[in-house]
Amino acid sequence: MIRCAWATSAPDYIAYHDEEWGRPVRGDDHVFERVTLEAFQSGLSWLTILRKRENFRAAFAGFSIEKVAAFDESDVERLMGDAGIVRNRAKVEAALANARAALELPGGLSDLVWKYADLSTPAPPTPAEIPAQTPASKALAKELKQNGFRFVGPTTAYALMQAIGLVNDHVADCWVREEINGRRTAAAPC
Repeated sequence: MIRCAWATSAPDYIAYHDEEWGRPVRGDDHVFERVTLEAFQSGLSWLTILRKRENFRAAFAGFSIEKVAAFDESDVERLMGDAGIVRNRAKVEAALANARAALELPGGLSDLVWKYADLSTPAPPTPAEIPAQTPASKALAKELKQNGFRFVGPTTAYALMQAIGLVNDHVADCWVREEINGRRTAAAPC
């Protein structure tokens, strides 16, 4: 099977690429998880985050927005002592602030993010053709920041858009791109 080049270096990447990346993710808590993980990834390898993902889920109450919004300073200290996650105070505090901001969104986080979906973009022929940010990711980052979110710049917003299916940046000959576009079924990917 032909995959996006970034997804072939480790089994964790292959599984993430084949089963998750670019597939639609909806629901406020699910989108909050991805916003949080993308923020924690900033400046690090995505593989680091993937390998710590279950620890993040445990540490952040399954990414329940309501539960994380109720975290206090003792939770910040608990998280800072948790070797199973990335211990960066600014990112930990951003996750809590983002949960609180998500609670205040009138239509919810998922609806806010999904209004920036753009599935009409052509398939990138190579990874070099995939942008780091787009006008839509700039607008999404701006709206998130206006609503009190942190660690959500245009590049992080674009990574989120890619991860949860707002754009389909699987390269032109990747089998997952074809599946997402409905040309293939999950039972017969190649």
